[in-house]
Amino acid sequence: MAQLSDLIIGHPEVASFRELIALVEHAGTSGQMFLEFDVKPDYRDTPRNWQWVLEAAFTRGADT
Repeated sequence: MAQLSDLIIGHPEVASFRELIALVEHAGTSGQMFLEFDVKPDYRDTPRNWQWVLEAAFTRGADT
Protein backbone atom coordinates (compact mmCIF):
# COMPACT_ATOMS: atom_id res chain seq x y z
CA MET A 1 0.00 0.00 0.00
CA ALA A 2 1.29 3.41 -0.92
CA GLN A 3 0.59 6.30 1.42
CA LEU A 4 0.34 9.74 -0.11
CA SER A 5 2.44 11.23 2.70
CA ASP A 6 5.27 8.77 1.97
CA LEU A 7 5.22 9.71 -1.71
CA ILE A 8 5.32 13.43 -0.93
CA ILE A 9 8.03 13.16 1.74
CA GLY A 10 10.10 10.77 -0.33
CA HIS A 11 10.12 13.10 -3.34
CA PRO A 12 10.87 16.66 -2.18
CA GLU A 13 11.58 17.64 -5.79
CA VAL A 14 7.83 17.47 -6.52
CA ALA A 15 6.69 21.09 -6.37
CA SER A 16 3.20 21.04 -7.88
CA PHE A 17 0.06 18.97 -7.95
CA ARG A 18 0.65 18.25 -11.63
CA GLU A 19 4.01 16.68 -10.76
CA LEU A 20 2.34 14.73 -7.95
CA ILE A 21 -0.10 13.24 -10.46
CA ALA A 22 2.84 11.81 -12.44
CA LEU A 23 4.34 10.40 -9.24
CA VAL A 24 1.04 8.75 -8.29
CA GLU A 25 0.73 7.27 -11.79
CA HIS A 26 4.20 5.80 -11.38
CA ALA A 27 3.21 4.28 -8.03
CA GLY A 28 0.31 2.60 -9.81
CA THR A 29 2.62 1.07 -12.41
CA SER A 30 5.22 -0.08 -9.88
CA GLY A 31 3.03 -2.77 -8.37
CA GLN A 32 1.27 -0.86 -5.60
CA MET A 33 -2.27 -2.14 -5.13
CA PHE A 34 -3.76 0.61 -2.97
CA LEU A 35 -3.25 4.30 -2.35
CA GLU A 36 -4.11 5.76 1.05
CA PHE A 37 -4.97 9.45 1.28
CA ASP A 38 -3.53 10.17 4.72
CA VAL A 39 -2.75 13.84 4.00
CA LYS A 40 -4.05 16.59 1.73
CA PRO A 41 -1.45 17.80 -0.78
CA ASP A 42 -0.40 21.36 0.03
CA TYR A 43 0.40 22.72 -3.43
CA ARG A 44 -0.94 25.97 -4.85
CA ASP A 45 -2.52 24.15 -7.79
CA THR A 46 -4.26 21.42 -5.75
CA PRO A 47 -7.87 21.25 -6.97
CA ARG A 48 -10.89 20.76 -4.75
CA ASN A 49 -11.44 17.28 -6.16
CA TRP A 50 -7.82 16.24 -5.56
CA GLN A 51 -8.77 12.80 -4.21
CA TRP A 52 -10.70 11.93 -7.36
CA VAL A 53 -7.88 13.17 -9.57
CA LEU A 54 -5.22 11.17 -7.71
CA GLU A 55 -7.37 8.04 -7.58
CA ALA A 56 -7.85 8.23 -11.35
CA ALA A 57 -4.11 8.75 -11.88
CA PHE A 58 -3.28 5.78 -9.66
CA THR A 59 -5.78 3.59 -11.50
CA ARG A 60 -4.45 4.69 -14.91
CA GLY A 61 -0.97 3.79 -13.74
CA ALA A 62 -2.07 0.43 -12.43
CA ASP A 63 -3.79 -0.44 -15.72
CA THR A 64 -0.81 0.23 -17.97
